[in-house]
Amino acid sequence: MSLPMHLRSYREKSRDEQTRDFFNVPLQEALPGPSDPPSVVKLRGVHHARGGGAELQGMDINAVISVEGKEEVYAGRLSLLPPFLCFISLDRKSCRCTVPLYTIRRVERLNSRAGVFALSLATWHGMRIILQLTSLLPTAEHFAILLRDALKSQLAAMKQLKPFLPSMYSEYLLSAPASSTAPHPHGHNNQAGQTDHLLLGTELGEKGAVGSAAQDVDGDLRGPGGEGKGLYQRGLGETFGFPGDARKMRERSKMKLWREYFLIHGRNFTLLRYPPFQRLLQVGLPSRLRGELWEVMSGSIYLRFSNPETYGLLLSQNAGKSSQSTDEIEKDLNRSLPEYKAYQTEEGLARLRRVLVAYSFRNPELGYCQALNIVVAGLLIYMSEEQAFWLLEVLCDRILPGYYSPSMEGTLLDQRVFESLVHRCLPMIQEHFVSVDVQISVASLPWFLSLYINSMPLIFAFRIVDCVLAMGVKVLFQIGLAVLKINGEALLEVTDDGMFINLMRSYFATIGDSAHPNHPDPRVRAITNFQELLVVAFREFNVITDETILAERKRLRAIISDEIEKFSKRAAVRNLKHIGKFSKDQIGIIYDHYFAAVCADESGGSHGSGTNSPLPGDQFDQPRIQVDAQGRVETRIDLRTFKVFLSEIATWAREETVTTNAFIQRTDKSIADHELIDRLFFAWDSQKLGTLSLQDVVMGLNRVMTGGLMESIEWFFELHDKNKDGYLTKDEVIQLSESLLFIFRNEPGDVYLAAVSKFILNAYEFGDATAPQGSVEEKKPFNGDLETASGARERSNSTAGPHNLPYLNLATFRMVVLADELLEGFFDHDLSASFELERTESEDYHQHHQRPEGLLGGLMNLVVTNENKTRLNRLADGFGAALGKHAEWRKPSLAKSADPNHPVPGSSDLRARESLLTPAQQQGHLQQQQRNRSESTASQISQASTKTVSSAGGGTSEEKQSLREVEQRYREESEMVRAAQEAVMHRPNFAIDAIGDSDGEDEEEGEDDSGVMDEVEAFLKAHGADDEGLKGEQKKVATDLLTAEPMGAKKTSSSTSSGSLVDL
Repeated sequence: MSLPMHLRSYREKSRDEQTRDFFNVPLQEALPGPSDPPSVVKLRGVHHARGGGAELQGMDINAVISVEGKEEVYAGRLSLLPPFLCFISLDRKSCRCTVPLYTIRRVERLNSRAGVFALSLATWHGMRIILQLTSLLPTAEHFAILLRDALKSQLAAMKQLKPFLPSMYSEYLLSAPASSTAPHPHGHNNQAGQTDHLLLGTELGEKGAVGSAAQDVDGDLRGPGGEGKGLYQRGLGETFGFPGDARKMRERSKMKLWREYFLIHGRNFTLLRYPPFQRLLQVGLPSRLRGELWEVMSGSIYLRFSNPETYGLLLSQNAGKSSQSTDEIEKDLNRSLPEYKAYQTEEGLARLRRVLVAYSFRNPELGYCQALNIVVAGLLIYMSEEQAFWLLEVLCDRILPGYYSPSMEGTLLDQRVFESLVHRCLPMIQEHFVSVDVQISVASLPWFLSLYINSMPLIFAFRIVDCVLAMGVKVLFQIGLAVLKINGEALLEVTDDGMFINLMRSYFATIGDSAHPNHPDPRVRAITNFQELLVVAFREFNVITDETILAERKRLRAIISDEIEKFSKRAAVRNLKHIGKFSKDQIGIIYDHYFAAVCADESGGSHGSGTNSPLPGDQFDQPRIQVDAQGRVETRIDLRTFKVFLSEIATWAREETVTTNAFIQRTDKSIADHELIDRLFFAWDSQKLGTLSLQDVVMGLNRVMTGGLMESIEWFFELHDKNKDGYLTKDEVIQLSESLLFIFRNEPGDVYLAAVSKFILNAYEFGDATAPQGSVEEKKPFNGDLETASGARERSNSTAGPHNLPYLNLATFRMVVLADELLEGFFDHDLSASFELERTESEDYHQHHQRPEGLLGGLMNLVVTNENKTRLNRLADGFGAALGKHAEWRKPSLAKSADPNHPVPGSSDLRARESLLTPAQQQGHLQQQQRNRSESTASQISQASTKTVSSAGGGTSEEKQSLREVEQRYREESEMVRAAQEAVMHRPNFAIDAIGDSDGEDEEEGEDDSGVMDEVEAFLKAHGADDEGLKGEQKKVATDLLTAEPMGAKKTSSSTSSGSLVDL
């Protein structure tokens, strides 16, 4: 199974990442360069190299923005986030824009009388933006230099812009002549049949003069366009109809308002969000424009632009493949908005299948999760497959992180956050629910998982999705709180979960009805329950900000992570097929060490070999997450991680240096490295995959820790028998002796070194006598009392055959070991005792390691660091050395772990036993002796292991009770999530979802476009009065800059003036 390693590798986002998340732009390294191959499978830690090697530098600066054709002038913060230029006004809501640098065609510095540093930006769509950099002159000049360098790096991307733009509906919308002639804001008249000047330089603009006459510009009630008209990306709604009645939703009026907005404020890549944008958004987006605005507001358009081949490659490379995810997708296809006509046909189901399958191969760690089908089914109504695919990636990675992961940590975390907000904002409801034992998450989980798509009529749910993609995940919480508040009185009468769910269903079924049906004022009667919901959400709960959500997530993340890890641990232990002679407590300790090694910093980068290229089947950072042929995801460790694991289990697999000085005594641990560890790793790799699963580790430890004397000798023999023919070659005998020396390296005295020397002598003596015919030649007699280990090997080299021939069998190896008292004791008890199963740390790892908050906590985080600890230790060592009290030594590996009943013999006690001339002479006696020792040592090892676990892992009854409570709570939450996922699949039918049949009919005479804005004026004021921007002298300066000439324009008549920073 896959372990939740990402919980421990989680880190708080950097300031740059938080800024990019706010502006909905991807990280610089997440965007492939022009020469990079298409990125098909997500690789963690594999970043795209930028041209020139180094990443482009970003910068923030105070600025004032104004746009040609707009009177408003706003002061705010300008951020260069290559390859994007972003602006946010001081109130963080009135003006906001994200302009990709590849859409800027020219940048000039203006000659201002006021002496301000001002830049003029000409965008691809012909819009002119004036930026006043209101910082000190050196700072402004430095910003301009960085902007120039970043712009020059985007020349290749600008070439890709022209063929990409026709996929946007807004390009088609503005290429069609308006129904009425209106003066253009920049002084041009847009006559019928004349190509919009904003399209000059684009493919649509070049075709406009020829093709505009042939276009059916009237379209239907939803505005210009339709199936077969234009090249823009289309959703299923173009073919099967969009939810709701176009006439009642005033689709044509909305489209006209958006067209007017685009003419002044730019579109798609260059869209500026001024106050009218917020009004148009909350009124509801036009159906044909919704898909484009979704990807613009979420930032998924930048991923689609930078990865034009990825989606197609995912489909082609994985065609015909099946996995656990694809099987689950097939089961849920027919339960994905089945009331919508498109999903009653093979065409609609095929689109949904392709997007879900492509993303499951794109992100195999996540694969597929129930509720994803509902979300994607909703997206595909308004978006093409590729558009929905990239928006799905943004949803899973940034907007709703962890919602659809196997451990569901994002879902569980946000439900705790929502409960916390209910307790803070609606305490009476929270107290009542606690008293009657009703879980709020019973109803709220499906809301969050499906973005309300499965809980309320589609035409209203999609308006909530509009706000989520534009304003962030806080909208989900604001809407949820508003639902509870509006139904507060009824909720106080709820006594069980069933009543709660039924009440919520009844409310959502009437959400399109009038909120005040008996009011005498017709304008008040026209306000629906949904409009009232938005009023309450955005006015009364506007205190719920992005910062509020982040703070609550940060506070509760450790608790949720610990609960998930404990549950995953028990699931992993329960799913093991074989546990050998270990108890469940011992298996839990092995899991803890395995998981700690997986998450350890020493496990390093992507691969143990140090290479950056992924290995076959290796799709993620170290530790490896591998997907088998059935699509199951499993966590396995490679050799580098295994060394980390073994250093915590085996005393001889680590170096422990004890340092004493005048102040403290400390023990520094480091990971040992030897061929013996490599042999152990490959011996435990039962599937020959080059990685180990938890099952492999458990069975490997079971053999070495629970075996008796003869089993340990046999195991050590097989560990060095490379070709598994039952014989060791002479080279393997030497390697075995080197392994013994490695284990004995830190033991005090010379007794272990003498034992290994004697082992080599006996091995060659007995080996020469028992080796197969042809492995050795006849040798001359020698005096054993005068022979040394080096002399024996030299004589063997001169008389024996090649060193890779079979030489020493298992029976002879046993005789050699049993001929030495110390080696017999080592294989009898020291070897198994050197593997210690001790608990790692507190089970509440995340709460134990949670960084303190506040001013004092921040100071502690700055001071108490590993680097400062190292400096302090060096300083103490220096003082200790100066005082003559500094000393270092290494802890022995066996002496400290040897059984007290089997003390390590001293040099005076070390003696060789009677030589056994040939194995055949003592065969019967040896077999009986081996059986007796095996039975006695097996019972001793079992008792020792039990004592180790009971002393190391024994907890109080209170701790065990607390652990059971935590596990029970997480189990209940997990079952609730699964129930919510299942509930999401059963969506109630709403009559209001029916597709209107008025398309193609004439629009009602006298419809006033302004009525679209008037009907929701009440709740639009929820955000407070719009900031009208700067006034007085500051506004006058900005107005003068609109007519200012570039610096140096009078000195040269060339087309590129000296004041031009970049002319692209």
